[in-house]
Amino acid sequence: MLNKIIKRGHKKVPKSEVSSDYGHAPALLPGGRNSGNVSTSDVVVNHASRGSIVTTNSPSVMASSAVPAAPGSIENLPLFRDVPISERQVLFFKKLQICCFQFDFTDTMKYVREKEIKRQALVELVDYVQSGAGKISENNQEEMVKMISVNIFRCLPPASHENTGSENVEQQEEDEPYLEPSWPHLQLVYELLLRYVVSSDTDTKVAKRFIDHSFVLKLLDLFDSEDPREREYLKTILHRVYGKFMVHRPFIRKGINNIFYRFIYETERHSGIGELLEILGSIINGFALPMKEEHKLFLVRALIPLHKPKPVAMYHQQLSYCIVQFVEKDYKLADTVIRGLLKYWPVTNCQKEVLFLQELEEVLETTQAAEFQRCMVPLFRQIARCLNSPHFQVAERALFLWNNEHVVGLIAQNRNVVLPIIFDALQKNIDNHWNQAIHGLTVNVRKIFMEMDADLFDECQRQYSEKAARATELEEQRELRWQRLAAAAIQGC
Repeated sequence: MLNKIIKRGHKKVPKSEVSSDYGHAPALLPGGRNSGNVSTSDVVVNHASRGSIVTTNSPSVMASSAVPAAPGSIENLPLFRDVPISERQVLFFKKLQICCFQFDFTDTMKYVREKEIKRQALVELVDYVQSGAGKISENNQEEMVKMISVNIFRCLPPASHENTGSENVEQQEEDEPYLEPSWPHLQLVYELLLRYVVSSDTDTKVAKRFIDHSFVLKLLDLFDSEDPREREYLKTILHRVYGKFMVHRPFIRKGINNIFYRFIYETERHSGIGELLEILGSIINGFALPMKEEHKLFLVRALIPLHKPKPVAMYHQQLSYCIVQFVEKDYKLADTVIRGLLKYWPVTNCQKEVLFLQELEEVLETTQAAEFQRCMVPLFRQIARCLNSPHFQVAERALFLWNNEHVVGLIAQNRNVVLPIIFDALQKNIDNHWNQAIHGLTVNVRKIFMEMDADLFDECQRQYSEKAARATELEEQRELRWQRLAAAAIQGC
């Protein structure tokens, strides 16, 4: 019976059953779950840059098609320290094959023994790679990447909003995140990949044949996982891959770019935008000067438009860091960034407006006088609108800009332009704003301008009084016209 099963494993698979990335793909039910509790298919990753496929004639490794055909055939293997050094590569491969089995973790009572054997095998593999006890053969490196691919590259479950049909972003933020049931195994697989990537024994010239563009692209797709533990591992691994494999750097940046475009202009749904921005924050910090045009286009076309989607609050801290990194790298980009913020400035979302004001202050801290002068007119027109906002947090955050010494210095150098723009807004706050704290902060800002340039302040005060008088006069004339019309209407009746 066993011979028949093994022979069946050697049968040629029809092309229709072979995917573009796997030789023998595990059978999946809708939603990405395996049709059985254990997948017994042997999975082969077709790497574009791979030279030749491992065959059964190789003396150092077993054939890929020799994966055990039934869960009952999974047996405990000896520890690495219990076998001679000459046999460790064969044992390494056997442990990899055990780890290719897929289990259904929704039923905790099934295949408990087999799950524990796989877990122990993964722990052993992680320890072996981390310790650097022996150099891993190229064939085993390839098989290890195949095993990792089998375990981590899967259909993600539907997102919570897809199940409930909810469009409420705030409710989604409060919902408990989905936790991957297979995490006890998945975590160890990610740990193995991380240790392999960061290991000093890993030769990038060899490893790039297995960790190729196809692998990296699938890794990027996994950032949409709702499990925050998985996204944290993915963030660390992708960052290490970017640092170690220079050949992949442009491709990774382009892949992240495409995720952002899809998020901004199509879905506005993605779980891993924050983690991808954290990686970018580190990447931007390492950009060489003068900055390439490619990087500036990335800022204009991807990062600045990321302020547009509704769930910006979920990743705004990381986004703001990336934006400030660009301005710190090249101060001439300050004008571009500030005008970009003004373009996407929220109209009805007050919480989002507070976030924009916080980011604006951080950008202004790194802005020099020449760039400030280019954008100060539209900038302070928007700030004037914020000062008069009926939402006290927006008005308060706008007034807090005058607590920043660098910002006050920029304003002082250009007070002849800035004060006439915002003077009316300050006066209206003092006369009409309902919040006492806003009233007090506005008085303090007026005092700063009075001390800065008393003559200019008096001139603005005079102009405001004249405008107020003209407005009163126009209102009186309008009322008089209405009275005349009313009287004429009465006489006509």
